[in-house]
Amino acid sequence: MDSSQELKRVMMSLVAALALFTTFVIPLPAHASPAEAQALLRWKSSLRNHSVSSLSSWTPSPRNATGSSSTASPCAWYGISCNRAGSVIRVNLTSANVEGTLDEFPFSSLSHLMFMDLSVNNLFGHIPPQVGLLSNLTYLDLSINRFSGEIPPEIGRLTKLEVLHLISNELNGSIPLEIGQLHLLDEVALYSNQLKGSIPPSLGNLSKLSRLYVYDNYLSGSIPPEMGNMTNLEVLHMDNNSLRGPIPSTLGNLIKLRELHLFANKLTGSIPLELGNLNLLSLLSLDSNNLTGSIPRTFGNLTELTLLYLYGNQLSGHIPDEIGNLHAMRDLQLSRNRFTGPIPSSLGQLTNLLFLFLRDNQLSGSIPGSLGDLKNLTVLELDANQLIGSLPEKLCRGGLLQNLTVSGNFLTGSIPRSLRNCTSLIRVRLEKNQLTGNISEIFGVLPNLNFIDMSFNNFYGEISTNWGSCMNLTDLRIAGNNITGSLPSEIGDATQLHAIDLSFNGLVGEE
Repeated sequence: MDSSQELKRVMMSLVAALALFTTFVIPLPAHASPAEAQALLRWKSSLRNHSVSSLSSWTPSPRNATGSSSTASPCAWYGISCNRAGSVIRVNLTSANVEGTLDEFPFSSLSHLMFMDLSVNNLFGHIPPQVGLLSNLTYLDLSINRFSGEIPPEIGRLTKLEVLHLISNELNGSIPLEIGQLHLLDEVALYSNQLKGSIPPSLGNLSKLSRLYVYDNYLSGSIPPEMGNMTNLEVLHMDNNSLRGPIPSTLGNLIKLRELHLFANKLTGSIPLELGNLNLLSLLSLDSNNLTGSIPRTFGNLTELTLLYLYGNQLSGHIPDEIGNLHAMRDLQLSRNRFTGPIPSSLGQLTNLLFLFLRDNQLSGSIPGSLGDLKNLTVLELDANQLIGSLPEKLCRGGLLQNLTVSGNFLTGSIPRSLRNCTSLIRVRLEKNQLTGNISEIFGVLPNLNFIDMSFNNFYGEISTNWGSCMNLTDLRIAGNNITGSLPSEIGDATQLHAIDLSFNGLVGEE
């Protein structure tokens, strides 16, 4: 092969490569989407603030040298993305300060649109039913606006939709049952609206859904058992509604579930044993309902659980020992129920526990000494029960305890030494027990202490000068004890102190 033929072949290869590169990499000219551009400009002109700076690039193309107007393309406009053919596939105007309605939005002209995010703007009015024309849409976010009216049932035509966010609007009416036709949905967030009516059973068809948020609405009726078919669900938040009836046992089928929030509803019946199957669950909030019965022993299987809120129900029976198996637990709140029997000593195995609330029940027996092993404990509230015996010797062993509330029990004995120098303490309530000890030796200097009430116990002795060194103390209450002597002048050094109650003692000068 001579050199001229070789050069010719190389040149032909270069031309072919260049043509291929042009075909697949370089976008087609701007005249590919004039209809879309004109339609978007019509919507812009309908906005109340169509001159908003974020849309300053949304203009027709200037006239060319011959005086004719060149074809407009939106592909370089702010918030607009196109495919290689020049068709609009993304509209992203989040936080663009756009104000107006979607009445003139060109749904019918954007047949290739895949992504639409108009969140965090000042859009209002209804969501037009024409939204159902966006047949290629996979992502729709209209959150944090002022949309009102109902969610249009035509949304059920968006069969390619994977994400639907309509958060924090003023939407009312019911959740359209047609949403159950969107089999590719991965995430649905409808929270903080004014939605009412029942949760449609058709949501059970959404077998690919991983996250469902419908909290902070006015939803009523019962939780459909069909929701147990949503086997890919990882997060389910239905709190702060008016849901009634029982928790369906079928929720125990959601074995991928990590978060289940049903609090602040009107749910009744017992907690299903089947919830113990959810061994990936980390957050479980069933508080502020009307649930009855006992805590299922199957909850001992929930070893990934870090938060368990059951407070504010009518639960009864004993707190099961199996709760001590939940070694990941950080926040355990069982207050304001009807639990009886002892506090399980197995709770001392929850070494990651930060918050333990058992207040306002009918618990009896002594406080387990094992609670002193909870080195990370910051809040312990056991007040308004029927507890007897003394406080655990090792309380505040980890030096992190901030809130200790054991008032309204039948506790006896002295304050443990571990509390004397528990400098992390901020709030202490020991009132209305039968605790005893020399008041001058009970506590040292507690620099973070804000409030302490030791009233109506059997403390004796004289007021310690240490209280004057508690510079954050605002309330000191020691009424109804056997305190003698006089109030030390050093108390005046506690400059934040604005309430002190030493009544019903034997202090000098007390009437």
